[in-house]
Amino acid sequence: MFKGYKELTDDSEAAAPLRQDDGVQQSFAATAQSRIPLPANLKPHTHTLLPQSDIHASQNKNDVELEELLLTNPQTGLTSQQAAQRMDSFGPNELTEVKQNPVLKFLGYFVGPIAFLIELSCIISAIVKDWFNFATILGLLFLNAIIGYVEEARAESAVDALRQTLALKTRCWRDGRLQELDTTQLVPGDIVILRLGDIIPADAKLLGIDASGSLAQGDLLVDQSSLTGESFAVNKSKGEQVYSSTVVKQGQQRAIVTKTGKNTFIGKAAHLIATTQDEGHFQKVIGKIGNFLILFTLILVAIIIIVQFIMFKDDPVRGQVLKILNPVLILSVASIPVGLPSVMAVTMAVGARSLAAKQVIVKRLAAVEEMASLNVLCSDKTGTLTLNELTFDEPYLSEGFTPQDLMLYSYLASEYGANDPIELAIRQAAERQVPLLRNRLSNTTVPGYEISSFVPFNSSDKYTQATVRDLENDITFKVAKGAPQVILQLVGGDEMALRASVVMAQRGLRSLGVARTIAGSDKWTLVGLAAMLDPPRPDSAETIKRCQEMGLSIKMVTGDQQIIAKEVSRRLGLGEVILDASHISETSMRDEIRSEKFNHADGFAEVTPEHKFRIVEALQRQGQLVGMTGDGVNDAPALKKANVGIAVHGCTDAARSAADIVLLAPGLSTIVDGLLTSRAIFQRMRSYALYRITSTVHFLMFFFVVILAFDWTLPAKLLVLICILNDLASLVIAVDNAQISAKPDKWRVGQLIFLSCLLGILLTGLSFGHFFYFWKVLGYFPHPESDGDMTVVDRRLDSIMYLHISSAPHFLIFSTRLKGYFWQSMPSLMFTIVIIGTQVVALLMVIFGWLTPSVPVTQALAVFGISFVSCVVLDVIKVQVFNYWTLCVPASRRRKPFEQKH
Repeated sequence: MFKGYKELTDDSEAAAPLRQDDGVQQSFAATAQSRIPLPANLKPHTHTLLPQSDIHASQNKNDVELEELLLTNPQTGLTSQQAAQRMDSFGPNELTEVKQNPVLKFLGYFVGPIAFLIELSCIISAIVKDWFNFATILGLLFLNAIIGYVEEARAESAVDALRQTLALKTRCWRDGRLQELDTTQLVPGDIVILRLGDIIPADAKLLGIDASGSLAQGDLLVDQSSLTGESFAVNKSKGEQVYSSTVVKQGQQRAIVTKTGKNTFIGKAAHLIATTQDEGHFQKVIGKIGNFLILFTLILVAIIIIVQFIMFKDDPVRGQVLKILNPVLILSVASIPVGLPSVMAVTMAVGARSLAAKQVIVKRLAAVEEMASLNVLCSDKTGTLTLNELTFDEPYLSEGFTPQDLMLYSYLASEYGANDPIELAIRQAAERQVPLLRNRLSNTTVPGYEISSFVPFNSSDKYTQATVRDLENDITFKVAKGAPQVILQLVGGDEMALRASVVMAQRGLRSLGVARTIAGSDKWTLVGLAAMLDPPRPDSAETIKRCQEMGLSIKMVTGDQQIIAKEVSRRLGLGEVILDASHISETSMRDEIRSEKFNHADGFAEVTPEHKFRIVEALQRQGQLVGMTGDGVNDAPALKKANVGIAVHGCTDAARSAADIVLLAPGLSTIVDGLLTSRAIFQRMRSYALYRITSTVHFLMFFFVVILAFDWTLPAKLLVLICILNDLASLVIAVDNAQISAKPDKWRVGQLIFLSCLLGILLTGLSFGHFFYFWKVLGYFPHPESDGDMTVVDRRLDSIMYLHISSAPHFLIFSTRLKGYFWQSMPSLMFTIVIIGTQVVALLMVIFGWLTPSVPVTQALAVFGISFVSCVVLDVIKVQVFNYWTLCVPASRRRKPFEQKH
């Protein structure tokens, strides 16, 4: 049987090796340890992540399983009763993603710095028996949890729906007849039929017989790129294992299922990955912000409690614990950024839905924001940057022959019906390029030619040969195609052609020699050398260029050989600094040096799953935020380790489970949409964070001083009203216009807090200006709450300060939207209406005396106008700070002189 051309150049030192087996052996032997326990025939002489005792136990269990379960009659298969029993023991043949208990997941939203602040206020409200505040704050706590939970659940539902669309069928012998079953119904011991184009549904052992029960004529050609990352298929013969999610490229055989579901090779890998949980970058940022607010609040609260205990120790009324805790409640309510979790979740959810319309499914909402900060993207080559199919490159032609001649003679020497990738590539290219082969009545004939005999490929001769008759000229000749060194020997040698084959090999191209005999003689003449490559996708180079213009460094990662990786990298415009596996697994190199070396590389070749994991880990050690794209189980560990894991079109379940984002469209073009959307979201979230921290610092500092100095506070109901109205209004920031950064964004928490504190201090000064002016000049005395309600004493200062504290910080959000002056990028109409509308409500409240004493219209309008003008002044100060100390800067990535790109 025709086996294909994977062995064409085994004996050639010049041409690029075509044996897939060799590439796999070399690639996987290069590492000393693997995160995923690869099968022995894929990765010899390596260790696994499991302890040795577990390995031996696993092997013993496997032996028992093979003995007890793999005795099925290959002609009849299992009975339904046997299959049901084994289904009970082993479960369905599916990769069940490890999911958190829904209740525990919901309760998880009550844990964290911001949640703890809200819960602390709830507790204090209950202690002082302020049930209105208790109910309001508790409601806000549950609102934040519900919003976060619902939006994450929607993202998971989208992924589950995607998984359902990928459900597969398989042909299996059951109860003595061939049936079509869902792949989930397979159990160990089932007899399945594997044919051309089938995705192998479970780990199985080949039986060496075909679908009819006769001895199989030849091996099975299997594409294992989802496991190994290499481009070309491998031969599998009787007794060898084939693995779930790999694809049959040629041949047919029966196989007995040995492992299903989580016990398959790909299932074990997915399980190891899914049980690893790392805290995301965004969660760390929110944690730092929350920790700052908690620390700031606790310090001020502790000071207030101590001072008031000392001040009122002899006062039987004010010295009561509940009375002292009342201003503490006011301060804690003021410190809560109640809308922070909700605004963040809604903003990311809006972005996720926008991306879904562009065929980008977001599994983890925080990944939408984290994508904006990526400065390195490690991309799998095969099937992602390339088409994962062979096409022809510029050939070498002997004098007197044309490219069409080369294609025609290659076609004449090809075996019709063979599904070897090289044979398919030849036939498809010839049918496109040779006019004679277009619009034929029959695909089995060539107009004007008749093939009288054909000698198929065999591993000893390494070429195919056809005897052809030219019907028009009544001439008979022979054509041959095969390994370059064999064809050159057949024609008696050709120095220029030999040099051409060496150049092709050096560029990572696979070459194929074509020759024909001279009419009327047995003398062979060389037609030329065809060059083949898995080419880049049409949009890959443009996508990479756009990513690079946006400050994203692209690094290609592949299991293919270094010379192939260099050629693909050159065509994509990535550069040619490609490191092979020896650089990755070198144990004598210090981690710092290795990380620096990886940082300056353009790509990596001959890598294993462990290598991909190490690459991401080393780049992160350099302070880089790393994205990783991939489609196979070999990519899954790195997808999980990366800050943002991106599973591309056609990915395996293992890759999809490990990833944060799933691309439904082929290639990387949708990555650009993801980057633009994520950077817009980042700007909105940074804007809200700056506004909210500034507002909180202002609240805390102002009330801290007036509580200690004058024993005065705003009524708690007004403070809660400010929190609710202003934070709910801020939700519209999710649909605001955003000024997208040209380079990767980055959270600078220290700088964010510094600017927030500066703006908060300035707002505090403005608040004291209002406080003392209306007290000292207009006589609005700051009565303590113990002096009585507003029907007894004049509490108009409450109304003035409520309007000021509500409007001045809230108008600041127009300034925090961008780093430049607020008028350089106008906000959206909805954003403007909602933000101004909430403050108009506050204005009307103090004018008409709703929930607070009324004040003259002129005074209310003056406070309102000053708040807006102060926003303009603070905007100028903000711009000056940004000019010298920016919040978001792109990470610098400079090459050392000896590592310059060529």
